[in-house]
Amino acid sequence: MSYTKFIAALVRANSSNVGKIRISPARCRSTAASTKSQEEKEQQMDGCPVVETVPVELISENKNAANTQLSKIHIDFDNTQEAYKSKGNIELLRSLLVFKLCTIDLLVDKNKELMDLSKKLLGQWMFEKLMKMTFYGQFVAGEDHNSIKPLIQKNQAFGVGAVLDYSVEEDLTQEEAEKKEMDSCVSEAEKESPGADHREKKYKAHRQFGDRRGGVISARTYFYADEAKCDNQMETFINCIKASGGASSDGFSAIKMTALGRPQFLLQFSEVLVKWRQFFNFLAAQQGKSQMMVLEQKLELEQLKESLTKLGVGDKDDIENWFTGEKLGLSGTIDLLDWNSLINDTTKISNLLMVPNLETGHLEPLLNKFTAEEESQMKRMLQRVDVLAKHALENGVRLMVDAEQTYFQPAISRLTLEMQRKFNKEKPIIFNTYQCYLKEAYDNVTVDVELSRREGWYFGAKLVRGAYMYQERARAKEIGYEDPINPDYEATNRMYHKCLEYVLEEIEHSRKANVMVASHNEDTVKFTLEKMNEMGLSPTENKVYFGQLLGMCDQISFPLGQAGFPVYKYVPYGPVNEVIPYLSRRAQENRGFMKGSQRERSLLWKELKRRVLGGQIFYKPVY
Repeated sequence: MSYTKFIAALVRANSSNVGKIRISPARCRSTAASTKSQEEKEQQMDGCPVVETVPVELISENKNAANTQLSKIHIDFDNTQEAYKSKGNIELLRSLLVFKLCTIDLLVDKNKELMDLSKKLLGQWMFEKLMKMTFYGQFVAGEDHNSIKPLIQKNQAFGVGAVLDYSVEEDLTQEEAEKKEMDSCVSEAEKESPGADHREKKYKAHRQFGDRRGGVISARTYFYADEAKCDNQMETFINCIKASGGASSDGFSAIKMTALGRPQFLLQFSEVLVKWRQFFNFLAAQQGKSQMMVLEQKLELEQLKESLTKLGVGDKDDIENWFTGEKLGLSGTIDLLDWNSLINDTTKISNLLMVPNLETGHLEPLLNKFTAEEESQMKRMLQRVDVLAKHALENGVRLMVDAEQTYFQPAISRLTLEMQRKFNKEKPIIFNTYQCYLKEAYDNVTVDVELSRREGWYFGAKLVRGAYMYQERARAKEIGYEDPINPDYEATNRMYHKCLEYVLEEIEHSRKANVMVASHNEDTVKFTLEKMNEMGLSPTENKVYFGQLLGMCDQISFPLGQAGFPVYKYVPYGPVNEVIPYLSRRAQENRGFMKGSQRERSLLWKELKRRVLGGQIFYKPVY
């Protein structure tokens, strides 16, 4: 049954008025994927070649093919000749220089001031030349669609694709950022009557955390200005999609939801989704099922009806009608996916923002007042997302929706899921991003995979560790809610591998799931390769992708690409002056990365010495 139908019945029961709303189509139920026993891990092979093979059995969707032989692939990430064969000696020297500079705290801490000073002393032309010889040349592909083509073509020749990313950012002061955030995240109702609405602290804007760039070094931040700015940003994303489609037949493009509309809606819709899930957990606890795994919590329908009647949300006849007329509840139980299907994205936005009040037993609007302009702004956000998905489909490009802060993420994930339902029916076009530093990451992955099984669409995921840890922890502590982040890096690693293994098992089971392993962690890449070998997942199936940033971890990306794995570099581009905030973040990210591990620099030195001693002083890549 649809959320709107449920809302209408509940509100009628409480003497309120909700208009007739379109009802969503029925949801279908399927059985859970069976778990298969895996082969015992085989020992790593020694030797210098990048690719070594031994025959193993292929486990495929066609069980009759079980005897088919597949070569087990082992990648040697220490083979510098293969890792850097796409780089000339000048490029290796540049990498060594840039990575060394990134370890100098003074340079990194004062990088913006030093770049501004250099521009004044050298002039614009010399400053741009200097940047292109160093940081810009290392981390940015070029200024526009045409200037980046040579780099993309070279990388493709060595097996590495591109995820295009126009990296121009606003250079706002902290005060400007805070003002924009408060203006765009606080509703008219909250401005007129602060504190009148029963909002959760986590999902309200707080000025001390208004500058969402604070503590974030590996993700771009968008601030809302007006609807025209959002339209411009949508056009930028469309240009990236078209350029990606023109550059290759299997490209990716990435978008951020906060670039496409007023973030007030993301805050409010996130709170609604979380409160409905909390209501489900409350009802599960009443049936003694609170300790079960999330998808094992199946509420007995008759008991659920009695609970809702006792809570006063409707009389018995009304409640009986809510769970009939569709396949919802026909099994005699209701699980979280059934419950989530009550929320229908086709309804009027203001009716969507209704939440259960456990104290009164009634459904209440999240806001006391919801203006026509706010309604219009939020609808336009949804329309922009739809436009981008259609362009991705038309251009043969897969669209990755980046993850953002936890107070936005429930809404972002839900909207992405609705796009997957619509556009992933025949192949994976839309990819959601899962942040594995979150305590709830595994639950989120398993719930979404199960929904894709039931409804028969292609699941697409990008797995990342996460970009907002310090900010999230500080915000939770200061405002007073549970820290959403795993306790330490080891716990995040375990969570990442747990989520990844679950998706790989789904690929093994159905061949309808797809995953981007977006990681610079060599151990995680090796873990993925081991699991693929165990499960008989061939790189040529194009179900498992790898992703790293341009200018970082080439010793992972290029050996994978040359061994036939689908691997992609995030390729930023844009004018020198306008990508300085991006370059500033790369310098900060590489400081921690390079101080924590000397591995990349030592491999670069090893290859440079090998070439010099071998007489390859003027080495240039051939492709």
